[in-house]
Amino acid sequence: MHLKYSLALSVVLASGNGIAQQCPAGGQTLTYPVSKKTDQVDDYHGIKVADPYRWLENGNSDDTKAWIEAQNALTQGFLEKIPARTAIRERLTKLWNFERFSVPFKEGGRYFFNRNDGLQNQAVLYTVKQLDDEPRLLLDPNKLATDGTVALAGIAVSPNGKYLAYGTAASGSDWNEWKVRDIESGKDTADHLQWVKFSGASWAHDSSGFFYSRYDAPKEATKLADVNYFQKLYFHKLGTSQDNDVLVYDRPDQKEWGFAGHVTDDGKYLIVSISQGTEQKNRVYYKDLRKKDAKMLPLLDDFDASYDFIDNDGPVFLFNSNKDAPKGRIIAIDTRHPEAGKWQVIVPEAEQTLQGANVVGQRLLLDYLKDARSQVKVFTLDGKPVREVDLPGIGSASGFGGKRHDKETFYSFTSFTTPAAIYRYDVTSGKSSLYRQPKVDFDPGAFETRQVFYSSKDGTRVPMFIVSKKGLKLDGSNPTYLYGYGGFNISLTPAFSVPNLAWMEMGGVYALPNLRGGGEYGKAWHEAGTKLQKQNVFDDFIGAAQWLIANKYTSPQKLAIGGGSNGGLLVGATMVQRPDLFAAAIPAVGVMDMLRFHKFTIGWGWTSDYGSSDNADEFKALYAYSPLHNLKPGTCYPATLVTTADHDDRVVPAHSFKFAATEQADQAGAAPVLIRIDTKAGHGAGKPTSKQIEEVADRWGFLTKVLDMHLAPAPVAGNPPEPSAD
Repeated sequence: MHLKYSLALSVVLASGNGIAQQCPAGGQTLTYPVSKKTDQVDDYHGIKVADPYRWLENGNSDDTKAWIEAQNALTQGFLEKIPARTAIRERLTKLWNFERFSVPFKEGGRYFFNRNDGLQNQAVLYTVKQLDDEPRLLLDPNKLATDGTVALAGIAVSPNGKYLAYGTAASGSDWNEWKVRDIESGKDTADHLQWVKFSGASWAHDSSGFFYSRYDAPKEATKLADVNYFQKLYFHKLGTSQDNDVLVYDRPDQKEWGFAGHVTDDGKYLIVSISQGTEQKNRVYYKDLRKKDAKMLPLLDDFDASYDFIDNDGPVFLFNSNKDAPKGRIIAIDTRHPEAGKWQVIVPEAEQTLQGANVVGQRLLLDYLKDARSQVKVFTLDGKPVREVDLPGIGSASGFGGKRHDKETFYSFTSFTTPAAIYRYDVTSGKSSLYRQPKVDFDPGAFETRQVFYSSKDGTRVPMFIVSKKGLKLDGSNPTYLYGYGGFNISLTPAFSVPNLAWMEMGGVYALPNLRGGGEYGKAWHEAGTKLQKQNVFDDFIGAAQWLIANKYTSPQKLAIGGGSNGGLLVGATMVQRPDLFAAAIPAVGVMDMLRFHKFTIGWGWTSDYGSSDNADEFKALYAYSPLHNLKPGTCYPATLVTTADHDDRVVPAHSFKFAATEQADQAGAAPVLIRIDTKAGHGAGKPTSKQIEEVADRWGFLTKVLDMHLAPAPVAGNPPEPSAD
């Protein structure tokens, strides 16, 4: 709920926190496109800050378009000369070509799930009435655009099982359009909703229509950059024009409030979660749908904690909350007596971090994290422990959705070397049975996963996963890709990845530290990596690199760092602070200008994690690590491949444009500084398979060149062993 805006993000070097690096003999070997400089200077609390590439913020200008074309020509010319790139692309294509499924869900007497047959650009939505029926195709997004750049952004099935409301996103934009499909006929109705962003749909109990949130129509020319304020909650009645949608709730006095409406399973209440940016807090209002002209009533209006609605017993509402419980607990609030002193604790806070909760089959299913590994526990509705779900191994489990009367639920399980398999879980017996298992052309037994713990700069104990081929020699020679995020309460857990598998087959090591700023250890862990403490995140990442080097996994000459969005900020900040520590850096769709991020689209919503340059104290902290503002002329920076996309309206591409232009001007060494600007693509969600393969081939190809990798022999095809159905 609170992550809907998130990034699925002179001071440092001058103060002595950075490490100057002596460049090897020889200067730049590439001739970069000319990036003109202007005399733009801004005053922040008495500090003059130059912004010579401000003109690159205008993505519609002829100058910016010419700059993009020239940069892409340089980058593609460099990448095309890398011998390994073609072989990497071919191997990625082969690995990616496997059948995969989403976790099924049931509504209106039908099951629904997504399936990709392998290399389809977008997964296809299917439905069945019985699990062993032949699946019927319901919606194929691949037919919505010939190049696969239109993706499903959300679905909601009406309670009577007759209608599918579905959202689509074009070219990766956060702007969605919603339509309605008749499930029996497979044809769309005339319903068409526009300017929907950061919203799902929740049907009324009688299937007459659904609740959703949207913004006023933006200016067409600047819709990918303009700031997003004043979201409104509407009800759309089936068969009517969007112009006739009923405004359910808005707050003209609160431009930053966002609304997520949810109809309870019994159809009696509309629950409205009110967020403010990405703050890990929310308000909860509700409306009695049985009463005509009922008012929207505040239930939790202090904005003091996170309250995720789970289910209700009439007027008694069940929440997963971190109020007075930093790692989360389950509480019940009687709306007739809502004062905090009368709340009932159903499941108290545990040592593990509570990530999610569902009520299925008259049981509470709680999803915990223990050192970034999944644990799922079952309780009675009054909080008595029943059992722990016997998961197939150490990894990540997700799903477990359903309704109170359901006897079954479904979940997926994955690890670094286990493609996501789908299991059916019998809530009564506690038995899991394998429902779908993908077969990928590799031998999982050839790889191993370690979890280590290291000390950050201030002594904080940080966990890190390390995945590689078995028999790895710890001699400091292994090409290593260190990936991180560290923000917005987002937890990074073990998951199968075709790109990472290909990297490891090439002889590379993949390392994933669980940095502060994430949600792995609850509220305190998250807050320790925010605002004035954001430097902790970079220290944790630098500490991971130092541990890998000290323990002979790799060396600075063989170490690359990567991350996207808030992780792009992470890469930008650490490569600027410690250019001596890394041979290569790949910041993707990163937040690089920490003084102006809040002036575009939903960037204002990230101030809960970052702070704002409008605040003097927070400006000082932001200016101290802002990647753009801490690049220094005459510095030897790692080989850099910046990646972004022209339709990214989450982190606008100007961040990457300005960072690349500045680093190219400041680079004193021979290592290349390139930017790859994708077209008809956005922040990453819904990216077609074909575009993913091309992007990963470019990424790994770039690293083979700049890390001077000697590729491992081609792998022998293998099939994963059949897991037990128990």
